[in-house]
Amino acid sequence: MALVPILMPQLGESIAEATIVRILFNEGEAVLADADLLEVETNKAVMGVTSPASGKLGQILAEAGTSYPVGAVLGYIEVSAEDAERLGLNDEPVKPVTRETKRIEKTAAPASVEPTIKGGLPVPAHAGGASYLSPRMKSRMAELGLRAADLSGIPGSGAGGRVTIEDLERFMVGIERNKTTPASPMRKAVADAMIRSWSRPLATVARPIQLDALLAHRKKHPLKPGPALYALRAMAIALGENSAPAGRLIGERIVHPPSIDIGFAVEAEDGVLVPVIRNADQHPLDELIPRYNRLVELARQRRLTPADTGGSIATVTNYGTFGLTLATPIPLPEQTVLIGMGVGVTVPFWNPAIEEFIPVVEALFTLSFDHRVLDGGAAGRLLKRIAELLNTPETL
Repeated sequence: MALVPILMPQLGESIAEATIVRILFNEGEAVLADADLLEVETNKAVMGVTSPASGKLGQILAEAGTSYPVGAVLGYIEVSAEDAERLGLNDEPVKPVTRETKRIEKTAAPASVEPTIKGGLPVPAHAGGASYLSPRMKSRMAELGLRAADLSGIPGSGAGGRVTIEDLERFMVGIERNKTTPASPMRKAVADAMIRSWSRPLATVARPIQLDALLAHRKKHPLKPGPALYALRAMAIALGENSAPAGRLIGERIVHPPSIDIGFAVEAEDGVLVPVIRNADQHPLDELIPRYNRLVELARQRRLTPADTGGSIATVTNYGTFGLTLATPIPLPEQTVLIGMGVGVTVPFWNPAIEEFIPVVEALFTLSFDHRVLDGGAAGRLLKRIAELLNTPETL
């Protein structure tokens, strides 16, 4: 007989642990592969942990009402020698973890006891691809400078679709046959920031905003401020009125920003730079124009100083300059919200005062946000307030 561990699976991108709600089988009972063995509860839903193999439930270490981290050993399945060989387990028996020798608490690190792997241990329930990485795989990836996200496009041949060392090596050989160019330091920095940003649950809401008043105001203004600066100033005023939407979730508290520092995206060679206007809520539009223009020029020259970047609580990006009507840009890791602006297009608008359709210039604005801090309603209200301010540009 051989032992196959029952592991706490990865039940979601941002979920690190789950609480045992119910144990569905007794020790010694026969179980089938993929049958639900336990019910566990996350902060989102109740889900099942399935059996990694057919056999007999040898031991259950988990206790109802206790939380366990992803990867923790919850128990063991006893399988036959024939099934052990098929699963790629060595004949050497696994020394099981016991309640006395390895009590897994909520704050403990994931248990590392597992059988020696030949062909690949079955992947935990609901996990696949690069969600489980063996120590050998992690070591090889470190040598190659790869991240887990780099394995997402590799079809796995291991049990449960897991990516094996052989899959990785074949993938690397294939890369060498293709044309490659080195990633610039900026591109690597952007990639790193986006990976960290994407570790959060992000969402986007959108609404059309009429730009006729803004464009008329800009046409009369001697310095011709860009539309992105109007949006930046409107966002600064809205967040100055209520800074909670720009707060960050730290532990169990929403930490409000100490100042309304707004960044704006500037396309540079092989990447995007985000210079920052500090205390943007405390200065009218006319005072921000020279600061904005100076930062745009410095960004294009790649001459921004550390004081000109970092520490912003939100960003404005005008993807409409590329002719795009809709996009879902990603907030920086230290930010909760980001405003995006689509290209302005002329559309018919029903004017009830004259009971006729009239042409107006309209753009789709998006608000991308950290869903842990904001829900759709709060995001929609923030976007509505920004729309109101843009429709009265003389107040900016």
